[in-house]
Amino acid sequence: MRYTQPFFTWTHRFLKWIIVCTTAILLIGIGIYTWSFLLGPPPLVSEQNTIYYSHDEEVIGEEKGLESRYWVDLDKIPEQVIQATIAIEDKRFYDHHGFDLKRIAKAIVTDISNLTLKEGASTLTQQYSRNLYLTHDKKWSRKLKEALYTVRLEMHYSKEELLEGYLNTIYFGHGAYGIEAASRLLFHKHADELSLAEATTLVAIPKGPTYYSPLHHPENSKRRQKQILSAMQQEDMISEEEQFLAAREHLVFEDPLENEQQVIGPYFQDTVLQEARGILNIDVELIKSGGYQIYTTLQTDLQKQLEDEITRQIDKESDIEIGALAMHPHTGEIGALVGGMSYEKSPYNRVTQAKRMSGSTFKPFLYYAALNRNYTASTKLMSQPTSFVLEDEEVYQPRNYHGYYANDSITLAQALALSDNVYAVKTNLFLGEGVLAETAQDFGISGELPAVPSLALGTASVSIKEMVKAYGMLANGGHEVDEHTIVKIIDRHGKVVFERDQQTGEAVLDQQTSFILTKLMTGMFDQKLNGYMDVTGASIADQLTRPYAGKSGTTDGDSWMIGYSPTLVTGVWTGYDDNRPIEVVSEAASPKKIWAGFMETAHHDQPQTDFAAPPGVVKVQVDPESGQLATPYCPSTKVMYFKKGTEPTDHCHTHFPEGEKELEPDNDQKRKVNDGVFQRLFDLFTN
Repeated sequence: MRYTQPFFTWTHRFLKWIIVCTTAILLIGIGIYTWSFLLGPPPLVSEQNTIYYSHDEEVIGEEKGLESRYWVDLDKIPEQVIQATIAIEDKRFYDHHGFDLKRIAKAIVTDISNLTLKEGASTLTQQYSRNLYLTHDKKWSRKLKEALYTVRLEMHYSKEELLEGYLNTIYFGHGAYGIEAASRLLFHKHADELSLAEATTLVAIPKGPTYYSPLHHPENSKRRQKQILSAMQQEDMISEEEQFLAAREHLVFEDPLENEQQVIGPYFQDTVLQEARGILNIDVELIKSGGYQIYTTLQTDLQKQLEDEITRQIDKESDIEIGALAMHPHTGEIGALVGGMSYEKSPYNRVTQAKRMSGSTFKPFLYYAALNRNYTASTKLMSQPTSFVLEDEEVYQPRNYHGYYANDSITLAQALALSDNVYAVKTNLFLGEGVLAETAQDFGISGELPAVPSLALGTASVSIKEMVKAYGMLANGGHEVDEHTIVKIIDRHGKVVFERDQQTGEAVLDQQTSFILTKLMTGMFDQKLNGYMDVTGASIADQLTRPYAGKSGTTDGDSWMIGYSPTLVTGVWTGYDDNRPIEVVSEAASPKKIWAGFMETAHHDQPQTDFAAPPGVVKVQVDPESGQLATPYCPSTKVMYFKKGTEPTDHCHTHFPEGEKELEPDNDQKRKVNDGVFQRLFDLFTN
């Protein structure tokens, strides 16, 4: 009897301890559920790959950083993946409210007996909350936060939403998050194409992404796969026969490194990313992981053709760089873009980021201004060594290529085809200070454009994209070009957040002048305009099978070729990043060769089209040398275009039948000729 009182005292204390603990647990539980209700649903947000599509809506690349993520709806995930996951990870998933109390009790007993936190009893919901919001360390504070998030998830979302989220976010190793990413990575197929054997092999991985990797530890992977198949058979999810066959199916795995798809147009994709940042007005990193579907203008055939032509023409051992851009002038869609010789070595985009001296490719802007101020294709100026004394008494002496001069007067048509520098500088001075810079701005050229005589020779620094856009305005008849790489953007929820409205740009340039200049720019390939030297496109003229307009340009450190058909405008630049001179002849000539090869390939099987003349323009047969109306005695003739009323009216008096001399004009004829010359000079200086 003497032990009765202590026994009852101890029992009483134990019961009090049980009541206190139970009350505390209940209060904590009530608190958690109340707090969860007040906080509302936590966001089901996780990073997802942003996918780029080509013009033909084929996948050309992804933004995924170090991780690969895709989101697929639950109805696109095979039933066998769902069943395998539930069978091995959480058999009572549809019966509990976030916590499997039986497993928790068992785990607690095991942990207390072992004085560790190694035994796990996490449900799918707990794992999902940990994947979304928490770290994977095993601290009590983390477990408390996990419980809070688990309650919130179960309280505010359906089991189907939770299961879908779990299967799209769980880590499968090798940088793959979610069943779709894992399926593509290891089996090179979509998740809905998985066999039972493949599905159970993937479901085996998340328990230990390295330990159960079929690539690194195939024995461990196979053992757990058999465990999953057995669990599925015990739950009557599959038959014994299906279990037997799946366990013995020979699986072929893709090597993630060997089977990495080559990125199509990496410089183009960088351009897309920057354009998307401007459209969506969010940070680049949020776009990369935002799960967007971005439909672009890239034409994979054009991109490949451009890259192949560059590879053919430039020595891979050279450290010269390149920038090339192909654009449709009527829509502004960029079909192909190469920003350098090697994206892996240098992601610097020389099409959009670099500004280089444009050389003679700047001259079309000059001659556009001149044609609007009484110049015509037949306007003649002297081509000879010339010194210009400027306002500050500085002497400026432009030089022609290799010091070649006609030492005679030449027409505008020939000056453009031969790229005569003296003619260009004279024209710039005749037009007056500031005219060329203002005209270039009308073409969309930005940046510093000093109003100096040498601006006519392309001494201002410009980007390739600016120049191609400007030439595109000539190709489309003078309309503003909205160059772009993005057609449409869809967010992770399938909502179209941007779609481009394809409209013809505002008319900025004179349509007649644009056409006449375009026809003049075809002259660089027409050897009828050969003079004191061959036309600048003579080296590639025999490769061209349809009408093109264009202009080349060189400086000590830059080589350019920009040209267009009625449907495609392409610019190519080569040079060194450190601006050192181009001394290898083949490297200086490569832009023309690349341009010609690419344009011909790009237009293969396309119908022959020519530039359409607008109303108010007339064509006449002209003697290329004199610029006057051709006669039967002229050795060659060329069709040239003029605004109606500005075409030549005099016939050529330079060429005569063999053995005959030019007739001496009478005094009235002399006076008429002289009056015409003075009138033209007056017009040049006063307009």
